[in-house]
Amino acid sequence: MRLRACAALLLFLTACATPPGGPTSRSPRMANLQRAAGLPWKDGGRCVVREASQPWPALVERCYQALDHERLEFHDSTGRCAVASTSAAAVGLGFCVLAAPEIAVGAVIVLGVAVVAVAIQEELDAYELRHLYPEEAAASRGTKGAPREAIAKQKSKPEPEPAGQDWQPPVPPAPVDRTRRASCEPIPVNHRGGNDPHNKCADKIPNNSFPGWDVFVNGKNFDALQLATRTLWEVKTDNFDTYSDFLRGRVIRDQVAKMRSERALALACGFDFRVGVRSEAHQEALGEEAPELRDFIVVMDWC
Repeated sequence: MRLRACAALLLFLTACATPPGGPTSRSPRMANLQRAAGLPWKDGGRCVVREASQPWPALVERCYQALDHERLEFHDSTGRCAVASTSAAAVGLGFCVLAAPEIAVGAVIVLGVAVVAVAIQEELDAYELRHLYPEEAAASRGTKGAPREAIAKQKSKPEPEPAGQDWQPPVPPAPVDRTRRASCEPIPVNHRGGNDPHNKCADKIPNNSFPGWDVFVNGKNFDALQLATRTLWEVKTDNFDTYSDFLRGRVIRDQVAKMRSERALALACGFDFRVGVRSEAHQEALGEEAPELRDFIVVMDWC
């Protein structure tokens, strides 16, 4: 009852605090799923998926006990949750901070590595597929997802295709907005051949939405995509630690130039960007050459 009273109050506060405007670009259910994706759930996210169509405070009320509370810290610098707690029979600070959208931004800290809960990841992937590939999603209704082969084959050709010409990836900026958006649409495509260990390493990236495939975005084949967090990945599987000093220097300069270009392509389409490497020495060398990319380079403990 205390949680329900607080949720009712927070629904009222949220309605008062939200500025008037037109409809949002994404559904409330999708917004709730993306918001919950950054939190640790003990039930694999099943409660969130079940309640995602509810207003966010109501979702938090019903699923609060499914959170891994030991991995969460809550901070209310506004002091509003003290008022809400008093008015709602003194429910916990954590529930109040998490349930109030205008307070929760920057106030909820997750301890440790955040991995999207399985049920939430599957729901986000299904949502993206319904919007990116409506034909395949409709054909596969009642199944877990659209056939990847059908997606790759159908989406690898633009419409219409000029007669007698080889297809070339669209190159932004395009003169027409529709073409610009199409170039940013992530399309699963076959792995480039010749390096099976590299491809297997990319497939094992946590929450990879298309294992077994590269993802074509903005004229570039990226090694992986995490749809839930809109993050594109490139992996470097060099045996960097065995290289001579001369070879290390050359490899790092080449890779940094490519990383800067790849990150620019990803950001232009609204995606985040990460690079996976196999050793701390490789990570450190890249970070020294390009300090602005240091926070985007990850040592792959799965590879």
